[in-house]
Amino acid sequence: MNEHSAADMTGEKKENGCNCCRHKLTPRSEQSVKQLQNRLSRMIGQLNGIKSMLDDNRYCGDVLTQVAAVESALQSFGYIVLKNHLETCVVEEIKKDNTEILDEAIDLIKKMK
Repeated sequence: MNEHSAADMTGEKKENGCNCCRHKLTPRSEQSVKQLQNRLSRMIGQLNGIKSMLDDNRYCGDVLTQVAAVESALQSFGYIVLKNHLETCVVEEIKKDNTEILDEAIDLIKKMK
């Protein structure tokens, strides 16, 4: 993806010229945001639980079981966001003949492993 395509995908640049904080053109639904936030809150609770387990000197196997649970939850969260990205952002850009978005999508899929 070239340096201009990132700005083109958002439709605008910040005043200072920074493209680091891009925004979706199609907003997420209230229900979708609430579901994602609920998932994040549960993961934060799990992470705080792991912290407490460490403070309490809990058995390593129990800690690792909770780590695996958080990793799985985070992976699921990422797949939901990726699915939404493909269905909205990527489709919108392809409709605008910006096929470079496919390179970005492939890179994101690779990162999700």
